[in-house]
Order: sequence, then C-alpha cells, then structure tokens
Amino acid sequence: MSDPTQNPHPAAPDAEQPATPGTETTTADNAAPLDPLTAAQAEIAILQAKTAELQDQYVRGQAEVQNARRRADDEVSKARKFALESFADSLLPVVDSLEAGLAVQTATPEQIREGAEATLRQLTSALERNKVIAINPATGAKFDPAQHQAISVVPAEQEANTIVAVLQKGYLIAERVLRPALVTVTAPK
Repeated sequence: MSDPTQNPHPAAPDAEQPATPGTETTTADNAAPLDPLTAAQAEIAILQAKTAELQDQYVRGQAEVQNARRRADDEVSKARKFALESFADSLLPVVDSLEAGLAVQTATPEQIREGAEATLRQLTSALERNKVIAINPATGAKFDPAQHQAISVVPAEQEANTIVAVLQKGYLIAERVLRPALVTVTAPK
C-alpha cells in the first residue's frame, strides 16, 4: 500500500514543470490575474464607466429639479395673473344689471330703488361667493380691535368697550380683514 501523505494528488505528475517566460498557468488552486497593469486598467475602465453613469444620473436629476421649479414658477405666475378671473366673472352680472337700469329712461323712483336693491343683492352674493364677508357688528357687541376700528368714544350706560354704532361696515376676505368696521364705542366708566 502506498502512503497517502506522500502524494495528495495521485493523478498529478510528481515533478512540476517550469512555466515558460511570458505565460502564466492558472489552476483551480492558483487563480492569479494575468498582469497587474492590465487588471488595474480594467478596474479604471469600470470605475470610469460607473463615474460616467453617476454623472449622467446627476445631470438628469438636476434637469428634473430645474424643470419642476420652472413648472412651479409658471403655475404661480398664472395663478397671480388669473387670480381675479373668478371674482371678475361673478361681478359681470352686477355690471349688466347696472347698465340695464341706466338704459331705462322713464323709470319711476320706485323702480329705480327696486333695481338698485336687486343689484345690491347680486353684488353681495357675488362677494360672498368669493369669500368677501361683511363685518357688521350689532349694537352692544364687544369691541374687537382685530376687526373693528374705533372712530370715537362716547359715554353711555352700556358696559365699557362695547359698540354703540357702526359708521361703516368692514369686510373679511377668506377670514383675513380686508377693511375693519368703523365703529363708535362706549367710554370706560
């Protein structure tokens, strides 16, 4: 019997053959690259391709961001430009009513008053549709400096800082004060 420790690969030849210069042999046990310079150049080529791919992705991403910013700026510009379109559209029937009323040459004072009241209702409705709401506090309501502007202070039997009279209505637009109501308030006792 032969000793298994002497030759671990019985099919392999006992003596190794020297490699010829310029060629390297590779086996399953020895997987060495062909040439370090060639391997480095291949790695550089792979990294350059990856860098070019990442640069392309970056440029495309930047272009997409610029396009999104430009679209958003265009939308804001159009919103500003046409913001009054809905409001103006709701006022056109009021203009039509006023023009129709002025076209009647033989109207009686009662007819003129009736037409003016109808036109005022149209205007009020148009304002409310566009979120313009009147501030018209009741007499005796508490003075609110956020919505009211006191024009004068008068002595009265009511509690201090309550509204005595409304001199001019105020208006809110989308819950923001467009114009405060001008009011007279009671003086402190």
